[in-house]
Amino acid sequence: MTTKSVLERATANTELDGVSADIGLLIIRVVFGALLAAHGAQKLFGWFSGFGWDTNAAMFDGMGYNPGRFFGTLAGLSEIAGGVLLAIGLLTPLAGAIVLGTMINAINATWAPGLFGQNGWETPLLFGVVGAGFAFTGAGRFSLDHGRPWQRQGFVIGAAAVALGVVAAVITLIFKWVL
Repeated sequence: MTTKSVLERATANTELDGVSADIGLLIIRVVFGALLAAHGAQKLFGWFSGFGWDTNAAMFDGMGYNPGRFFGTLAGLSEIAGGVLLAIGLLTPLAGAIVLGTMINAINATWAPGLFGQNGWETPLLFGVVGAGFAFTGAGRFSLDHGRPWQRQGFVIGAAAVALGVVAAVITLIFKWVL
């Protein structure tokens, strides 16, 4: 057998090629969603070496999000809800909007050190972009959304979800500035 024939066989289309993108979405969704939910659990419950609710509230007060208990709880719940919904692939465009809106506020809170500075906004930017991306792509075949009447994806749905996330973030920022 020649090297060329081995290469041709290895790259030939197989039945599994039709699901490879869905497998990729599943891997990214589960890992990303679990990490984001863990960030929320750190804020609210002190799990995974987190600070917990009281310290989180004080940190939000210090960042100008007053009352810190309200905004800190909102951030933690948003991270848990958005993360879990993405991980299981349920209401994916809405989950993407939740993640994006939350991360826009995280970018605002971490703006001063810069993109790559210590405690900068690199991670919130990455999380927000992934959330926005899932709003457009949907969760894929291996999700609770797949084949359900509520399954939505595509340009219009993605754009609407991004707009929702941005509007929610702006409303939160307005409340931050006026409270």
